[in-house]
Amino acid sequence: MTVVATPAESIPDSHLDLLSRPIHAVFTTMMPDGQPQSSVVWVDYDGECARVATTRERQKGRNLRVNPKVSLLVVDPDDSTRYLCVIGDVELVEDGAVAHLDGLTRRYTRHPRYYGHIYPLDQRGRETRIICRIHARRVLVDAIH
Repeated sequence: MTVVATPAESIPDSHLDLLSRPIHAVFTTMMPDGQPQSSVVWVDYDGECARVATTRERQKGRNLRVNPKVSLLVVDPDDSTRYLCVIGDVELVEDGAVAHLDGLTRRYTRHPRYYGHIYPLDQRGRETRIICRIHARRVLVDAIH
């Protein structure tokens, strides 16, 4: 089944749990030479957009400055035939990015904060955190559910 999302639409209710549970996703950006670059990421949902955390300095961040087109694939770990794929354009947001990352850290790990627990505390001063808000242009879900 394919659901086409307009900017006013959101992720289908039937698959919102894939963004509210601590499930790893595959986030794909486009390299400057046109090749896809995929990473396993933590993801959440703000009521309008799926969100992924990264930095301006990492490959994902560099790619997104050139081309905001992305895809996000989340597969249900309890049923691999159930999935959600969000295809769209990313809005990069710096405001609140560290707090967002800390929230993801608590959701996906036993740690209270990212810096000082997952990454060294001094790393925070060497990178600019960003939230990648994915504005869905197309949403694909499995045909079975």
